[in-house]
Amino acid sequence: MALVAGIDSSTQSCKVVICDADTGAVVRSASSPHPDGTEIDPQQWWTALQSAAAAAGGLDDVAAVSVGAQQHGMVCLDSAGAVVRDALLWNDTRSSAAADALVAELGALQWAKRIGVVPVAAITAAKLRWLADHEPAHADATAAVCLPHDWLTWRLSGSDDIADLRTDRSDASGTGYYSSASDSYQLDLLEMAMRGRRPEVPTVLGPSQAAGSMPTGAVLGPGAGDNAGAALGLGAGPGDCVVSLGTSGVVSAVGDVAPHDPDGIVAGFADATGRQLPLVCTLNGAPVLAAVATMLGVDFDELDRLAMSAQAGAEGLTLIPYFEGERSPNLPEAAGALQGVTTRNLNAANIARAAVEGLLSSMAYCIDRITAHGVEVNRIILVGGGARSEAVRHIAPALWGAPVHVPTPAEYVALGAARQAAWALTQSASPAAWSFGITTTYTADPTPHVLEQYRAAEPLTLGR
Repeated sequence: MALVAGIDSSTQSCKVVICDADTGAVVRSASSPHPDGTEIDPQQWWTALQSAAAAAGGLDDVAAVSVGAQQHGMVCLDSAGAVVRDALLWNDTRSSAAADALVAELGALQWAKRIGVVPVAAITAAKLRWLADHEPAHADATAAVCLPHDWLTWRLSGSDDIADLRTDRSDASGTGYYSSASDSYQLDLLEMAMRGRRPEVPTVLGPSQAAGSMPTGAVLGPGAGDNAGAALGLGAGPGDCVVSLGTSGVVSAVGDVAPHDPDGIVAGFADATGRQLPLVCTLNGAPVLAAVATMLGVDFDELDRLAMSAQAGAEGLTLIPYFEGERSPNLPEAAGALQGVTTRNLNAANIARAAVEGLLSSMAYCIDRITAHGVEVNRIILVGGGARSEAVRHIAPALWGAPVHVPTPAEYVALGAARQAAWALTQSASPAAWSFGITTTYTADPTPHVLEQYRAAEPLTLGR
């Protein structure tokens, strides 16, 4: 059987899975940690990839390899292909003021119309503006700019020529200078971000187009951003909405509509199959539940039991989960709050229920923002650490008004990369129909009064 490798170079670690190209069955796997921080020498990614690959039995026997990785990071290379400075990761916020400046210069409406993304600190364009303003010598030395997965694919190819850099639509669409709607770079926006400089950018490949080959002869897939990789790994198709409850909350939906949201809430990203992947991200995900469990002095199983024992709406108690501020809606200075407290409803069960309902109501806001742009949502897939919560799984369909499908936990970004590698190997019309285990479906009677209660409490929290 032919083997393919999928690599997930995330913020925390590098994971490698080796799969049967026909079935997707995982033959072997391993991982290696990345150092903490929001700024990193890309060589650390390469070292972790080599370590994980070796622990997984090596890549010498694989026919194809593809890389999924954290989006938005800034990797600057000089004309000889050397790294100019440490890469800034998506979660490095020093570029916040630069993002604001870019929005002010062009206008949020124009950013939304041209590329479907209004700049925030995370995106590459904002980081490049920061570089131009704060480290002009490094900006001058930058002959090419790429993203984490682009750089790792290039290293796997063995090339040191920056003309050989390759990327895909999904990662390019998060740079701030590529339009997923028109499938084209907007290089004047790159030049604007860099104060008149225009470095080279990777060639954007189609979903199954080879990015070259490794010295071993293995085909290199085009790679993908992490959210697009996960959607491919999950087998998400048109009408599917993926809700990920990890450190943050992420809602994305596969379809053919490229949104242009001047509010900057819905990002017009692309997926890894040639379609669109509009996405909304919150700052507050599963840690909301962890914080409430700690406050109540219980473990997660007991938090679930308490939440399930309370009635829907928690007798009027509402939690607004803006514990770390919020970006969807864009309220960076907001704080969380517990509203509607009375002597009758202030107990552990209602607080636990309000925490789960508050978090899920925040995700409902994200789903609503995506559908408001004409994106069809027929099926909701729930993943991430928060999906392990029994209370989350049972209450989510009641608040989201649709069945919720929870797949077997797996490394879906790495599996998506492996599936793409198999696609690049076979050059078939569509990716192989892999199956990754049993998916459990949860249903519940809708509880619209809970969402109404949440929406009524939110303005009180924010002083509006």
